[in-house]
Amino acid sequence: MASIYKTPGVYREEIFLKPEAQLPTGVPGFVGFADAGSQGGPEFNTPVALHRKEDFAATFSSRPESFLGETVTGFFDNGGTRCYVVRADPDGDRIAALQNALGALAPLNDLDLVAAPDAMTLLLSNGKLDVPAIVQVQQQTLSHCAELGNRLAILDALPQRTTDGILDQRHKLTVGQAEPVNGALYYPWIKTVGERGERLAPPCGHVAGIFARTDARVGVFKAPANEEIFGVFDLGVRVPKPDDPDQEIDGEIEIDNSIQDQLNPEGVNCLRAFRGRGIRVWGARTLSSDPNWRYVNVRRLFLTLNRWIDMNMAFATFEPNEPRLWARIQRELTTYLTKLARDGALKGATPDQAFFVKCNAETNPPELREVGQVVTEIGLAPLSPAEFIVVRIIHRASATDSLQ
Repeated sequence: MASIYKTPGVYREEIFLKPEAQLPTGVPGFVGFADAGSQGGPEFNTPVALHRKEDFAATFSSRPESFLGETVTGFFDNGGTRCYVVRADPDGDRIAALQNALGALAPLNDLDLVAAPDAMTLLLSNGKLDVPAIVQVQQQTLSHCAELGNRLAILDALPQRTTDGILDQRHKLTVGQAEPVNGALYYPWIKTVGERGERLAPPCGHVAGIFARTDARVGVFKAPANEEIFGVFDLGVRVPKPDDPDQEIDGEIEIDNSIQDQLNPEGVNCLRAFRGRGIRVWGARTLSSDPNWRYVNVRRLFLTLNRWIDMNMAFATFEPNEPRLWARIQRELTTYLTKLARDGALKGATPDQAFFVKCNAETNPPELREVGQVVTEIGLAPLSPAEFIVVRIIHRASATDSLQ
């Protein structure tokens, strides 16, 4: 209520502005096997938020076969500030357990990355990796991200594989997956030193930390590549026997240009050691075959836009479908995209060169209005070799999350 003054003069009033709701990015959900901590712990399939690496040991007890501890430590060591962990039930069907734990992440709207490091604990009765089971869990992770449309999967390559083995895994992962594929695959494994000594571990946690680090420093539109990986002293790549990829022979192979020449075009992101520069992520490609979605930063830019629309455009539901609503939708989206352009997320010297938003009678003919749809077209020119990528947003009476 405004103050009423009786005497002319200058008066000071304190106004406290409500801060704009922030959209968190670089927040992963990790699923795997762990026991409850000494003080008890969360039930199975219950997401737990962690804000520092010490929180894992305070909440969970590591299992000998699990990689969750190294994953969480690697995430925070590389710049992460918050993650979720869901522990799966280790008794019974472990494939189903990991899938159930993955499903527990679905209701969360403040995470945008997903990884299942303990898919690599699935073994056959002879102790060798159960590759079909691992691929099945990773495919489910990709399907999870596709269905929700607001997150990206960080996948681990199989350990101790030659390029042919990794390419075989890569091709199996996308069988039956709808485009665009919201996932990225990283090779090889990394060597870490922790409470359990020197250990070979999947890289997804460290890579997720780099995602968070680049998001905080620049934004989701910055490719999470050419970034040093902290907490790693070597890469774990050894030479398998030609007739038995699960058994090693003496010697190690180095990830060099000849190997990356085979993997990079297929969307496998390499981790490489450079003299004087440390171990770095040296790739930023998704598993999508659509060239519009080839790059991790481009795909994440659109996924983040989708999340922003879910958070800020719910007002359009049930509103009268007429020009005043169209104008408001266009105004809200233009304001957000203008800020993205000024932050450097888009190409072009002016907003007109960087994006367009169209919500008018052309995109909303009478036949669509009669069925309760409001259609908005958005075109963005992201920082990549692609030109404008056009998406259509359809606001229905029952939902607003329809960005493709």
